[in-house]
Amino acid sequence: MILSMTIQLEFTPEILKELYYHRYRHLAPLVQRRMDALWLKAHGLPHAQIAELVGITENTLREYFDLYQHGGIEQLKELHYYRPASELTDHITSLEAYFRDHPPASIKEAQHQVEIITGVRRSETQVREFLKKNFISVADGSG
Repeated sequence: MILSMTIQLEFTPEILKELYYHRYRHLAPLVQRRMDALWLKAHGLPHAQIAELVGITENTLREYFDLYQHGGIEQLKELHYYRPASELTDHITSLEAYFRDHPPASIKEAQHQVEIITGVRRSETQVREFLKKNFISVADGSG
């Protein structure tokens, strides 16, 4: 048997105004979804219907409610995207210095030197993107 537990949340007129504003105007779609879910909760819709309208699971909806209960609207606005850092980032200074003094003639040469200098093996595409992102140029630009 599944027991349904209703989550009680408080919404002042000021909070409702802020929810309404951010559900359409916040730059991050995730925050808009969170605000929309809380806006619908404030208007008494059942959790299953809120989840369906917002396009999330009921577990995610409960997570939104927990965020709101523990930190209010400010916590709903917080974003914590996972952005892994490249292993090459630790070597950027030495790579920049090396390539400034020894510009690679090709991406393949750059790939080989990156592996020798850092011990990190990356595909030509990964090396090309890393060099481009860090404004390190290759002499002829070809692989």
